Amino acid sequence: MIFTSTPKEIRVMFTPFRDGLQSSFGGKVRLNDILPVMQASAEMGIKHFEFGGGARYQAPYFYLGEDPFDDMKKMREAVGPKVDLQILTRSVSGVTLTTQSLEGLTLQAKLMKEYGTTWDRNFDYMNDVDNLIKTGKPIIDAGMHHQVCIALMGLPFESDKVHTPEFYINIGKRLLDSGMKIDSICLKDASGTTDPKTIYETAKGLKKLMPPEMILWLHTHDTASTAVACYMAGIAAGVDGVDLSLRPMASGTVQPDVRSLAHGLKGTGYSLDIDVSKMNELEKMLDEALKEYDFNPATTTADARVLGFPMPGGAIGPNVHMMVKAGILDKYSDVLAEFPVVVEAGGAWTSVTPGSQQYWLQAFNNVLYGRWKKIDAGYGKAVLGYFGKTPLPPDPQVVKAASEQRELPVFDGDPLEAAPKNIEPARKALEERGLPVNDHNIFLVLAAMVPGKKMELNEGIRLLTGNGKIDLPLKKKAEAAPAAAPSAVPSSAPAGITGPVTTRCTVEEDGVRRSFMITVEPASGAATAAVAPAPAAAPAPAASGGIKVYSTFAGFVEVVDILVKEGESVVKGHVIAAVEAMKAKHEIKAPCDGRISAIYVRIGDEIDASKPIMTIS
Repeated sequence: MIFTSTPKEIRVMFTPFRDGLQSSFGGKVRLNDILPVMQASAEMGIKHFEFGGGARYQAPYFYLGEDPFDDMKKMREAVGPKVDLQILTRSVSGVTLTTQSLEGLTLQAKLMKEYGTTWDRNFDYMNDVDNLIKTGKPIIDAGMHHQVCIALMGLPFESDKVHTPEFYINIGKRLLDSGMKIDSICLKDASGTTDPKTIYETAKGLKKLMPPEMILWLHTHDTASTAVACYMAGIAAGVDGVDLSLRPMASGTVQPDVRSLAHGLKGTGYSLDIDVSKMNELEKMLDEALKEYDFNPATTTADARVLGFPMPGGAIGPNVHMMVKAGILDKYSDVLAEFPVVVEAGGAWTSVTPGSQQYWLQAFNNVLYGRWKKIDAGYGKAVLGYFGKTPLPPDPQVVKAASEQRELPVFDGDPLEAAPKNIEPARKALEERGLPVNDHNIFLVLAAMVPGKKMELNEGIRLLTGNGKIDLPLKKKAEAAPAAAPSAVPSSAPAGITGPVTTRCTVEEDGVRRSFMITVEPASGAATAAVAPAPAAAPAPAASGGIKVYSTFAGFVEVVDILVKEGESVVKGHVIAAVEAMKAKHEIKAPCDGRISAIYVRIGDEIDASKPIMTIS
């Protein structure tokens, strides 16, 4: 039984406003919906919040039309100057989508500090100590509290070499021996799959090595309903601080509720540095603030299956949302079953961003295209060494397949040296579009750059030109009442609309332009027969023997490339377009020989399987 005769207060980092949003909604929650609750939390005495970084850095401008730096500034203003605000950074990737140069990470640290950050929690999914030392320096130089992480995970296969207490303690020893300035160490279990005994022994071993004044933190998720047990094991071993959340964004894929751990610690001599009596009031405020949002049961329900597919809490929800949107949720169980295969073959890096997404996409590709038939770009570069050294050697056959398919050699150099130098391309993109060139705008563009992605699709450019995408997980509105009568449909209504049609709509309010994707459905009873056919005037030769080419996904995907022009000849199997689903590019191939007689979409359009991309005659 956990007990101390010397009372000890455990520090709490309050997570509803970053990890809670991330794990529940993929971060897609408008700032103004939660800002009053955050301000009230600070007024009630909460002293330490997570407020940015990770995928929550991208979510505001990828999906909400909001500037993430403006959001951070408003949060700082809401909580006041004395509260600690923490971000999450991913070592060589920082808060961006790919590996960055040291110059890019230095710019990131400068901006994060400028916009109100006081703590930076930095982790490396490979647990590569060299990466952690090099990427820790910009954080230290910027003057933020430097919290370095050891990334934990419960293995979905048997091994006595990695992800054991000895493995983690050795990483901690190498970090401490490096001479790097470390303010605190965090044991970060993003998937919530590490067992309490491993946490206890790891924390106990690290505490013996750490200076007495150095804080040991513990982060986990409650996906498998074991978070409170893990926290109590860690606290018994000497952990000084933990991450906690609050209903309705607690437990499930998020951290446990403050009240749950407070209850577990009753009578043990340990207590939390947070006023538990205020939680009911805050919960009511959160319920009201999020009443329009649609909580997915996959994020609110415990799922012990995660022990066999270590997916981070912050990734399960977004991936489920993306599968629903792409119309492929029926593949979910198959992807989960493939997870242990890709973890073992890859070399057992910790399943946390970006490694978790690399596992996920490779498992997805194995299910969709056949095992190892299509190596995901990130997974391939990881097994080839471009993100650091994997904990175990990857499967040689998978390395060979990755090298051949990605046309890359095995790499054993410094990932930071090999990273693209993105500052200049970002600057050039701003200049070409007549946009203000400054650190803020450069980093917005840089952080959304991905190899092979067209600049016109860059979310930073979209935001700065007033074309940011809006994609909110809101509850569906009640069905509208049926239309009065078919005759009410104007005879000039667009021809051929027999089902839902999705199009872009731009709304301007108080000088702010926002673009929305909307779906228009024909009024009930408005039979298509009543609509005048439009035939000859239609620009596309839809019929006359042509074969229409559609997305291979039933749900909504984004067109990210059109590789042919009208009039161009193609042969069967020729790659003619590409769509993005599950944050990965998928090729669309010509189903037959012929000539492109019509193209119906543009890059950036969202389509589903009912809308043709082009016709081959």
